[in-house]
Amino acid sequence: MTTSHSVTAAFLHRPEGKIAYSDTGSGPLVVAVPGMGDLRSTYDDLAPALVDAGYRVVVADLRGHGDSDTTFRAHGDDATGTDLLALVEHLDAGPAVLLGNSMGASSAVWAAAERPDLVRGLVLLSPFLRQPGSAAQQRVMRGVYRVLLARPWGAAFWASYYSSISKGRRSPRHGEHVAAVRRSLREPGRLRSLRDLAVALDHSVVEARLSAVEAPALVVVGALDPDFADAEAELGWMTDTIGARGVLVPEVGHYPQHQAPDIVVPAVLEFLAGLPGLPDASDGPAAPAQDGGRHA
Repeated sequence: MTTSHSVTAAFLHRPEGKIAYSDTGSGPLVVAVPGMGDLRSTYDDLAPALVDAGYRVVVADLRGHGDSDTTFRAHGDDATGTDLLALVEHLDAGPAVLLGNSMGASSAVWAAAERPDLVRGLVLLSPFLRQPGSAAQQRVMRGVYRVLLARPWGAAFWASYYSSISKGRRSPRHGEHVAAVRRSLREPGRLRSLRDLAVALDHSVVEARLSAVEAPALVVVGALDPDFADAEAELGWMTDTIGARGVLVPEVGHYPQHQAPDIVVPAVLEFLAGLPGLPDASDGPAAPAQDGGRHA
């Protein structure tokens, strides 16, 4: 299996720094991005399966995360969305399917609204399509992040938090992945970049653009995701709002891509196979997930 660890990173030059990305496979383009505080290796179960099914899979690190530069000052859904669009243009192989987890998925939705000509489809894993909580609650959370994501305890806090929202069943590589996240955050500038992103995040910039989203979308949400008061209800709202197909994954929290690849991989392959102009992946290594996740 080819993983993010065995692929040399390439770099996209942006005005404030470089975005690292891995590029594997050939075929229709899928561009993926992790969520806040995560690494490209979050897709080490999903990306190889897509490559095996005949897709070119490009996985980018967020600003200040992984192998990307820590020189960026602007962070957030729209900033990451501009990076995704710039990467698709740089690769000159679009339109692309954009795939993201958490705020990475939010950024993909923003990008699809901004440049529908560059986005063929959306795969959204635990996305935030609206700002949770009240303005007062958000102010409190920004203050909490400033404290908890400070040195010397910030990396340990985030590793613990990452595990806490991975509710339900976990990947066999969960411990290894969380340890890699923690090690990365000990590198100079990385914890500051995570803190800056956490403080800057405002998903209302995505909610304001939802009516402009034209691309077909698949939304996958873990039934135990603690980021949603009612994961099933939130999934229903998202699928209704953007006309998406939804899959609710039982016994899974915020990271379905590595918590339940047995459900997520076939669901994504089935969705991709149904997009206009893309090859039928139904004869690939996995069959559609009819018995695992519940479709909405």
